Amino acid sequence: MNLTGKNAVITGGSAGIGLATAKLFAENGARVTITGRSQTRIDSALAILGTQATAIPADVASLTDLDALSAAIPDPIDALFVNAGIAHALPLDQMTEKLYDDLFAVNVKGAYFTVQKLAPQLRSGAGVVLTTSNANVMGMPATSAYAAGKAAVRSMARTFSAELLPRGIRVNAISPGPIDTEILSAGMTPEAATRFKADRTAENPMGRLGTPEEIARAVKFLAFEATYTTGIELVADGGITQL
Repeated sequence: MNLTGKNAVITGGSAGIGLATAKLFAENGARVTITGRSQTRIDSALAILGTQATAIPADVASLTDLDALSAAIPDPIDALFVNAGIAHALPLDQMTEKLYDDLFAVNVKGAYFTVQKLAPQLRSGAGVVLTTSNANVMGMPATSAYAAGKAAVRSMARTFSAELLPRGIRVNAISPGPIDTEILSAGMTPEAATRFKADRTAENPMGRLGTPEEIARAVKFLAFEATYTTGIELVADGGITQL
């Protein structure tokens, strides 16, 4: 699908799934605005994305930053990918208040207010995509706080959809499984990361990790092509929650 003339906003677009999606959108002609918290990563992303992209440094947990983001995007938005997120994998007895608050500030509060602040700029027919996770339905050890936050985001896909549908705006969620990105093994030692990725590969029905590009294609479908679809969570996890 040619996206020439379309405007897309991607939070957390400087790395991983967000960057892969920004690249796919830009390659298909869309003008893309990405956000990120690291200027170094933003600069690297813009070098990859070229002239079709602009970047606005922003922390989605900060409503001040989200107000600034909204003010910096004058054009109507055709696609909003609410993707910014962090991960902390800790068992219940090791989770701290600070890590819990950080997770919910970015993954839940950030997602909620990103949609609230940018919703007025979404045009009729626009698509919103929220990033959830297969962790929100699996009961995986050491993911209690992270998974709870992603379950909240999955709920938002339904309620936002109901509220925005009268304006012709669709809201859906993409639920990735284990994707070969930095966040998959965030906070682990190299040895632990290798073991973790090997375990995730071994238990997956497809026998491999997913790629950011595979998720990007699913996001493009939800954002632009799934015109009779709203309120769903599209699972892209190699079958691990289904088989």
